[in-house]
Amino acid sequence: MDRLQSALALYEEAMGYTYAAALRAAATIGVADHLVDGPRTPAELAAATGTDADALRRVLRLLAVRDVVREVDGRFALTDKGAALRSDSPVPARAGILMFTDTMFWTMSHRVARALEPERPAFADIFGGSLDAYFDGDAEVEALYYEGMETVSAAEHLILARAGDFPATGTVADVGGGRGGFLLTVLREHPGLQGVLLDRAEVVARHRLDAPDVAGRWKVVEGDFLREVPHADVHVLKRILHNWGDDDSVRILANCRRVMPAHGRVLVIDAVVPEGNDAHQSKEMDFMMLAARTGQERTAAELEPLFAEAGLRMDRVVGTSSVMSIAVGVPA
Repeated sequence: MDRLQSALALYEEAMGYTYAAALRAAATIGVADHLVDGPRTPAELAAATGTDADALRRVLRLLAVRDVVREVDGRFALTDKGAALRSDSPVPARAGILMFTDTMFWTMSHRVARALEPERPAFADIFGGSLDAYFDGDAEVEALYYEGMETVSAAEHLILARAGDFPATGTVADVGGGRGGFLLTVLREHPGLQGVLLDRAEVVARHRLDAPDVAGRWKVVEGDFLREVPHADVHVLKRILHNWGDDDSVRILANCRRVMPAHGRVLVIDAVVPEGNDAHQSKEMDFMMLAARTGQERTAAELEPLFAEAGLRMDRVVGTSSVMSIAVGVPA
């Protein structure tokens, strides 16, 4: 590739954010719900969504490049790929899309060059306060963030519950498990298990474990996993360590090790970054973590010493059909 072609190729890369912006716009106005019954013209869609027909056509034309919609004879249809934009999708993606494209991530990503400086600015240096303060100042944004995280996680629950190294019987503790969506799936897939959900009081107060098919097989514990975790045969840390630096990650793992039986294990479920240059969503996720200054996605080689310092041995890393992998730790 000569220098001219190199420049042209990089210009195209630099405009990649336009796809995310178009996807956010489509999710915001709920255009997919108006394509349920088949293809429609931009004018019909504009009338249904209260938008300008020509402007909407241009947004949808861009999304057609990524196969979110398809244009045929001046009418747009929803593709299989775009189906999760529908509000009645089994795993509706709208909240997750709005979360990933929220002003916080856009702003921090735009300023990521500052995160490369030796003295990395904190979140407060950009937004004038902590992440908690950012959410406290806008209840709608906070609700969107947590709804987005739940919908993103829900798409992978079943995959991970089936791929996880769960015993036939015993107790599994979902540490920092939010409202219990993953634990509920684990209990349904493994009927011989008991479950414990640990999270902050205000989070577990809104748990989703009260389902007839798992009745009597779970309990909720209010607490802080940086201080202590409940006894269990299996401790699950799903999307937890990537939010924390190395020292706090070791503390969390050590708390699990302290109450783990000799046959116990910890399942660290995160987007483990593969070595090499191949595309993998974990690398994009790690960039977002860098931009937001809240943690990092790690390679298996970066996770291993954290396990060791906590008194654990990384037994294996199990890949799945999602971006998430399962790093299995056992007593050293």
